[in-house]
Amino acid sequence: MRAATMNRTAVRELRRERIDWRFKGMPAESFGSTIEQFLEKRPTLRASGFVGPLLLLDRAALEHNLRTMAEWCARNGVLLCPHGKTTMAPQLFQRQLDHGAWGLTAANTSQLRVYRAFGVSRVLLANQLVDPSGLTWLAEELGRDPEFRFGCWVDSPENVRIMTEHLTAAECRVPVDVLVELGGVGGRTGARGVEQALEVARAAHDSPRLRLVGVSGYEGALAHDLSDSGLAAVDRYLSTMRETVERIGRAGLFDETEEIVVTAGGSSYFDQAAEALTASWELDRPVLAVLRSGSYVTHDHGLYRTMSPFGRAHRLAGPEEPFRPALRLLAQVASRPEPELALLTLGRRDASFDQDLPQPHRLRTAEGEFPLRDCRVTELADQHAFVALPAESGVEVGHWMECGLSHPCTVFDKWPLIPVVEDDEVVDLVRTFF
Repeated sequence: MRAATMNRTAVRELRRERIDWRFKGMPAESFGSTIEQFLEKRPTLRASGFVGPLLLLDRAALEHNLRTMAEWCARNGVLLCPHGKTTMAPQLFQRQLDHGAWGLTAANTSQLRVYRAFGVSRVLLANQLVDPSGLTWLAEELGRDPEFRFGCWVDSPENVRIMTEHLTAAECRVPVDVLVELGGVGGRTGARGVEQALEVARAAHDSPRLRLVGVSGYEGALAHDLSDSGLAAVDRYLSTMRETVERIGRAGLFDETEEIVVTAGGSSYFDQAAEALTASWELDRPVLAVLRSGSYVTHDHGLYRTMSPFGRAHRLAGPEEPFRPALRLLAQVASRPEPELALLTLGRRDASFDQDLPQPHRLRTAEGEFPLRDCRVTELADQHAFVALPAESGVEVGHWMECGLSHPCTVFDKWPLIPVVEDDEVVDLVRTFF
């Protein structure tokens, strides 16, 4: 199955954008220059006037993660349609597609519009689409570009009815691909159980504006840890997904497509999803097993370091190294008001904090860089981080701390322009669109 494509010219044009005060952390000396002009000067972190706090992306870690995930998917017979909401960065989308991604996943119409502005040719919208304006826009976009491949979730007959009515009103010229979403009690969206899913499938099959092409789900909504009960809950859910697919297939409700798309797999249990989706099927045509993991591209120092299959010994057998954290945040020590307290110039406006707080790893001084021990962030204010540390830590006002982060999905939205570094050199600037 051919990977999706993007408009490479549109991605390259990002380097023509001019740097100015809108982009926090950037050197004042760069203002007025295009990104391309600035990079031609081979800027460095130490000598080019960057100001803190400053989010950084490590190029070597990014490339390792992209390559590792692509190789694992190929070896395990699954396609990858990574969730772009993690980064909303077209330059990183392009790297994912360059590594063979089948498409990209979006969560809402605004994200989909960003993807299409950069010519992404295949998108799964991992949500229901019932907004009249969004459906009208989609109908126009599908009519404008015959190469655009799109699919979204449906989880109720009412959902199907609304889509059908608004696509009819918009005079949509091509049927819109939909996948029945299977949910679970206590989870998010999705039909609750196989019988409800069959009811949705019948409604979609009967719609003159929709084309039922598969089944979707998200196992991460039903488990949140690596306990035996959590892992078993994931397996039970995936088993129900398989039953749903085969029941819909035996009922003859999938449209006459070459393959049936079955998609699951976040960033925590994608090994279990791949195992379930690639087992043999009793269907009249092949199944495309599609994972939607997104956070692998940067990994992290917290949530996914613990939860990722490549960082634990559960079922995984292969030569993979663990993913590498590619995000780090530099902030200066602004105050030492108490012997065992330091205040950094980063806060909730700069770092993720919904899963774990930032983790101080390294101290940067005029004399060099040193690992930090027994230091931890205890609290974040809007613009300050409270760091508990030993009184004799050697940390002084003016020093810089390098912090690891947890849950990349809530970091990227705070940074519209992010330096990519190789050692001390800035080798690229990644533009985000939230």
